[in-house]
Amino acid sequence: MANQIAANFSFHEDQVERVADHFTRFWAPSMRRMLSDHVEGGGDGLDGAVQRAVRLLNGT
Repeated sequence: MANQIAANFSFHEDQVERVADHFTRFWAPSMRRMLSDHVEGGGDGLDGAVQRAVRLLNGT
């Protein structure tokens, strides 16, 4: 699902920020935690924009 969200915003210059905003507005904290844990573990299978959005939200 996260990769599909990134694909939907792929034509925007601020793709990463839009993906991060979507996660903040529409994903439950538990879902964001799971995604963050996956990114911290290497992010296998996740689009680069998703990984950057998660890092943006985490402040890393």
